[in-house]
Amino acid sequence: MSSVEGLVQRVPSVVDGPAGKRPKRVRLDLAVQAQGLAASRERARALILAGHVLVDGRVADKAGTLIATGARVALMVPEHPYVGRGGVKLQGALEKFAVPLNGRVCLDLGASTGGFTDCLLQHGAARVYAVDVGRGQLDVRLRADLRVTVMERTHALTLTPADFPDRPDLATVDLAFISLAAILPALPPLLTDSGEILALIKPQFEVGRGHVGKGGVVRDPEAHRQVVIKVGRRAAELGLQILGVAPSCLLGPKGNREFFIYLSKSKIGTGLDPEEAAEQAVGGGA
Repeated sequence: MSSVEGLVQRVPSVVDGPAGKRPKRVRLDLAVQAQGLAASRERARALILAGHVLVDGRVADKAGTLIATGARVALMVPEHPYVGRGGVKLQGALEKFAVPLNGRVCLDLGASTGGFTDCLLQHGAARVYAVDVGRGQLDVRLRADLRVTVMERTHALTLTPADFPDRPDLATVDLAFISLAAILPALPPLLTDSGEILALIKPQFEVGRGHVGKGGVVRDPEAHRQVVIKVGRRAAELGLQILGVAPSCLLGPKGNREFFIYLSKSKIGTGLDPEEAAEQAVGGGA
């Protein structure tokens, strides 16, 4: 079992109320902390915001939700060393592709609570530019880390090389409600000549509304394959090499299958063909 696979297990926890009395109600973030599912109330809030907390088997994403003290509170995955579930996903991709991180300057697009940023730092990154269109989501511990440059209320398409005193040589991407194929052209100019991109492909934002099933989930393997080919071809048009494509070790919050694509600006060697990469990833070759 890999270090990531060991994290992907459901761990239940129960908050019990006094027997024979009408159940009292408690804030969800306090319940998560009280049960030892998070080290602090702030960490509990981050887990809840990221959609990692279940109450009686259903995702609860508001920290202030009042729940009965007898409600079943659980994490979708057990606690892990990152501030967000995204760190587990990224760790899986780093291991799969053997991505070197020591001393690298990284750009994290779609930083949110900071799962990717945290993972990058813990694996040796020297600096991370944490970019997000939102505000106030990044974990306070990462905000205080001198290796992190927080860039909030910033859209990926508005970035220029002048925004980075230290030029990034690796960009990680975890964006929602926008096609990765639409974002890719903006990335190469921001990176060093040998820069790399490790991006999460989310089929639900690539296929169009007509192909998204019930609950916002894309289940058709052929749709997955076509999405990977689409993104791979766009990368090739931009002169990027495909170093690898593989399924994420965790499903998305709604159950969507997602894929990491590993790209390079380097002209050394020969990358994968988009169709070949898609067959490997969707066909279980990861």
